Amino acid sequence: MTTSTARSKPCPICKKPRAAEFHPFCSQRCRDRDLARWFGDGYAVPGRPALPDEIAAEITPSPDDDTP
Repeated sequence: MTTSTARSKPCPICKKPRAAEFHPFCSQRCRDRDLARWFGDGYAVPGRPALPDEIAAEITPSPDDDTP
């Protein structure tokens, strides 16, 4: 993607022209709004919800594991 192509796309939050300093957003405000959406579950990845026990099993080594 060329620089001119990147500049022609609007801010994904408010649709104003993007600013290089806050790429891909137009301002710190839009950048912060996007981050708040991630923290507030405003965005989601398609698929079934993960169960807490499944997540714990992925990050906790099993007692049979000899790896330090």
